Amino acid sequence: MARSIWSGYITFGLVSVPVGLYSATQEHELDFHQFQQGTSDRIRYKRVNERTGREVPYEKIVKGHDVGGGEYVIVEQQELDDIAPGKSRSLEISTFVDLDEIDPIHFQKSYYLGPKDSENASSYALLRDALAKTNRAGIAKFVMRGKEYLATIRADGKVLVLETMFFADEIRDPVEELGNLPKKSTAGKQLSMATDLIEAMSGEWKPSSYQDSYTERVQELVRTKHKGKEVVFTEDEPEATTPTDLVAALRASVESARKSRTTKKTAKKTPAKKTTAKKTAAKKTTAKKTTAKKSTARKKAA
Repeated sequence: MARSIWSGYITFGLVSVPVGLYSATQEHELDFHQFQQGTSDRIRYKRVNERTGREVPYEKIVKGHDVGGGEYVIVEQQELDDIAPGKSRSLEISTFVDLDEIDPIHFQKSYYLGPKDSENASSYALLRDALAKTNRAGIAKFVMRGKEYLATIRADGKVLVLETMFFADEIRDPVEELGNLPKKSTAGKQLSMATDLIEAMSGEWKPSSYQDSYTERVQELVRTKHKGKEVVFTEDEPEATTPTDLVAALRASVESARKSRTTKKTAKKTPAKKTTAKKTAAKKTTAKKTTAKKSTARKKAA
């Protein structure tokens, strides 16, 4: 059983549900240490007092905010804890919204919410099932590790999932970041072909169909170098399709995608035919055996 990284209460109206927060994801990571090139000397980081040059233990480090002019306001961790909202460790739902209305750009990281004890499991199940039935998500705020988070609480099968979210002012304006973006496409034929290509390449969402190939390559690189060998991966970089080649590229892509889809459908149907053929063969064999038995019986009778 995993340990919760936060515990508290989901509150909505006058209802309080004790819960624990658990990590829902883990990233592919291959650990690397740093070395000075050409040596086996490790590179390490130290927290050093820039005036004295002496190392400072972590517990003696405090935070300071730069207010300009070389002046800093020093803030103790206890002071940050004292002013943190939600000291009662509550996930207070302020409103319920339609899950489909939330732009995915707001989602930051996923966590599981589990019932804290069996005594209140029925309250947990009630909230989960009501959210699933209404396709709603609860919007709440809570404090974890010295930071306030905006969050959604939604149902996913048997579990409640909490998604930490970016506040509205944390999401950058695309026009300010990227400058002028292309206007609405006016190329009717090209748009129609692009739509056809999307339809031809459409399929079901199957997460297990996708693997982290880069991490696999890094692991292979490490294994090969450990054996004293050298490995070289070659891969051509794509080139931008010019406007003059766009229609031809779209047409060829649509044809290729449709051909690929037809091949996949045929491949799926083939095993069924083989199975039918086997069954037919089995029936014929059984029929032959039955006929043979009857013939033998007649000979004995004669």
